[in-house]
Amino acid sequence: MSRELIQFIEQISRERGVSRDILLGNLEAALESAARRKHQSRSDISVKIDPATGEITAHSILTVVEKVEDPKSEISYEDACAVAQDIELGDTLEEELKLEDFGRIAAQTAKQVLFQKVRNSERDVIYSEYKDRVGEIVSGTVTRREKGLIFINIGKTEGVLPIRASIPGESLRRGDMARAFIEDVKLTPRGPNIQLSRTRPEFVSELFRMEVPEISEGIVEIINIVREPGDRTKMAVTSKDRMIDPVGTCVGMKGTRVQSIVRELRGEKIDIIPWTGDLKLFISKSLSPATIDRIAVNEEEKSAMAIVEEGQLPLAIGRRGGNVRLAIKLTGWQIDIISDKEYEQIRNDQIEESLRKETEASESSLTTPEYPADNNTKVEQGEEGVKRHEDTSYEGALDDLTAENIQEQEERNEVMETGETAEA
Repeated sequence: MSRELIQFIEQISRERGVSRDILLGNLEAALESAARRKHQSRSDISVKIDPATGEITAHSILTVVEKVEDPKSEISYEDACAVAQDIELGDTLEEELKLEDFGRIAAQTAKQVLFQKVRNSERDVIYSEYKDRVGEIVSGTVTRREKGLIFINIGKTEGVLPIRASIPGESLRRGDMARAFIEDVKLTPRGPNIQLSRTRPEFVSELFRMEVPEISEGIVEIINIVREPGDRTKMAVTSKDRMIDPVGTCVGMKGTRVQSIVRELRGEKIDIIPWTGDLKLFISKSLSPATIDRIAVNEEEKSAMAIVEEGQLPLAIGRRGGNVRLAIKLTGWQIDIISDKEYEQIRNDQIEESLRKETEASESSLTTPEYPADNNTKVEQGEEGVKRHEDTSYEGALDDLTAENIQEQEERNEVMETGETAEA
């Protein structure tokens, strides 16, 4: 029986992932509880299990006193001398208890206590394992859906994916394989509660980290990532190695790397943007897939204006303003977008207004503002989509951002960075 007990403990340890020592301790505590239930006349009972042989011994601990006041925990000096030699007042005496005398009720109590302690130990082991994995991606099988929640078997336990945290338009059914981002882990009376998400921007960045070895190795770095789940993600990347193109690395040969992630995101568009210290160039890139003709920035107000061709305006703004909203989040700058025709009309109106005022004031010189200051329209994000209203003026002239100029600017930046590296 002793050998069978040890084998049983080892089997439970393997199946539940709980250490053998913890299970032995739980069993000792369960047997002590059963012994106290049977021997209510004893208050201090100790049960020990030999980890090698599985032999179980139970003892009642009694204190040797001259006059017994508490029979549950004390024994008289005369009675103690009858069972042991060289005993003195104040010593403790162990009286052996027979486990066969525990009875059916006490044995049932031991079983219940053991199972409860094993569940508690298993819960603690799972919590300790997953609390350090917050921010990682786990994969598993959908087991069920109920009350707005999707339960995913991720190994030793289930993760909870709220339907609101799943990608809009997707329908995860029982038996489907799914990957999700561990958002939070909490310990509740019912066990660890592992909250999952498929809508966090970090979910996409972790997918790239898993798919692109250069990112996991630290060669390519994700500077910032923003997302509107189910619609579009924008990600700014840079490379620590000048010989490695960060955008091409993330896209992969014939787009294999990025397409794998797009499939996981159920067709969500992903814009991978090269990060640059040239603010105007970075802002123009952030508005991709639109092509920006000219741009100006107001550093004091941390805002920028982009001029695009009439046909590029819908692309720059995006569906329900999504593209410009993501560009604003990615760059941290307020971005205003108008068409080239609208800009020319505003510019002409402002020139005419300036000439009129100068004529009325009989000023000696004609001053033409380099940039429209009053009637410029501004794109702003809000619950109702994109709003347009009057904006403040911008400092500095508009810069042309044609394809040739963008290439020239990137070449100048590269030369400057090479020079700085050589000086260093």
